[in-house]
Amino acid sequence: MSHLAKARERWTPLPDWVEELADLADAQGLKGAAQKIGVGGSTVSQVLSKSYPGVISNIEERVRGALMRQTVICPVLDEMRRDVCLDWQAKPFAATSSLRVAIHRACRSGCPHSKHSAKPTKGTDHG
Repeated sequence: MSHLAKARERWTPLPDWVEELADLADAQGLKGAAQKIGVGGSTVSQVLSKSYPGVISNIEERVRGALMRQTVICPVLDEMRRDVCLDWQAKPFAATSSLRVAIHRACRSGCPHSKHSAKPTKGTDHG
């Protein structure tokens, strides 16, 4: 059974982003699809079978960015794909890079696309 057929069987209605992910998994395999969106192969399999235990909106955002070219406006880097934004947010603070410092601060200073709280948590404000 194809990944798209499996997804159609489990999801009603089939969201457009799940269809994109299933198409990619059919073309490149679970591992290839997973690498493209920056997650593990088991995550892709669980999403397609609608059994993913995590926060599904996080996977949706990665798929929309990496496969569907959804973009956001970063206060530091301007327009970028949503999945790239999420990758930058996941990077740890690095005082050795002025760009990383600027992005770290922007992600914690009310950027509407940030997964981080608006207020820095204790110990994360290195300024």
